[in-house]
Amino acid sequence: MKYFTKEVKIGLTGVVAITALFIGLNFLKGINLFKSSNSYFIEFSDIKGLAKSGPVLTNGYKIGTVRDIIYNYEQPGHVLVEISIDENMRLPKGTKGTLITEMLGGCNLNLLLADPANGHYVPGDTIKGDDTKGLMDKAADIVPQVEQIISKVDTLLDAINTLATHPALPGIMENTKEITTHLNASTRQLNFLLRKDVPQLTGKLNKIGDNVITLTDHLNQLDLQNTLGKVDMTLSNIQLMTEKMNSRDNTLGLLLNDSSLYNNLSNTAGSANNLLIDLKEHPKRYVHFSLFGRKN
Repeated sequence: MKYFTKEVKIGLTGVVAITALFIGLNFLKGINLFKSSNSYFIEFSDIKGLAKSGPVLTNGYKIGTVRDIIYNYEQPGHVLVEISIDENMRLPKGTKGTLITEMLGGCNLNLLLADPANGHYVPGDTIKGDDTKGLMDKAADIVPQVEQIISKVDTLLDAINTLATHPALPGIMENTKEITTHLNASTRQLNFLLRKDVPQLTGKLNKIGDNVITLTDHLNQLDLQNTLGKVDMTLSNIQLMTEKMNSRDNTLGLLLNDSSLYNNLSNTAGSANNLLIDLKEHPKRYVHFSLFGRKN
């Protein structure tokens, strides 16, 4: 018991306190010293405010923590993030690390696991980081556009306010009210027309349609084929008569086509006309009449 002096007890208490403090600080950082883990590195060009001891997620589940962040001075613009994950978690080759910006600030590291058929990384390997923009980054890019839209909305509201306070607006509203009244009256008249006149017109159209159907039935009952045959026969007779009129083997054809006959008739008519003229001028040459007998 002589070994446990006051100084030894104070020293042991200090060691235990320091050990408990170290374990507590690592526990607060999310590092479990009593659980085995594997370390990997992820290369980014921009860590977007990622902090040490941050969670490492996959499918929304925490599988590890960010152990350290190292700037690569040999290749400026490259940052290596050391992560510590559960040794039972094996990362397939092709897995990518992405940074998710939170709504209230900060950033979390998310692993997009690849197909396990491609093999697995060995602890200490470097995984390629994905620098695609997250939702909040895209929202930050949209902010300038939103500001432009807000300014346009303000201009639109000013224009609407100016229009609403324009002195001509009451007159426009009164005219609109009057137009609406006229439209209502027209609508009532149209409804009356549809209820009264349109059914009568429809009945007349139906009657006309029935008459057309009756006429069509009567036309279907006519012997159109026989009628058309008679028309064809009549046309054939007309054509035959025309051919005979143009031919000289008949009297009518000779009268129409023989010029000598026409000339003889014309000469005869001329002679008869001369005879009548001479008869009028010298009737005594042709008529001798006396009550007392003929003179020698």
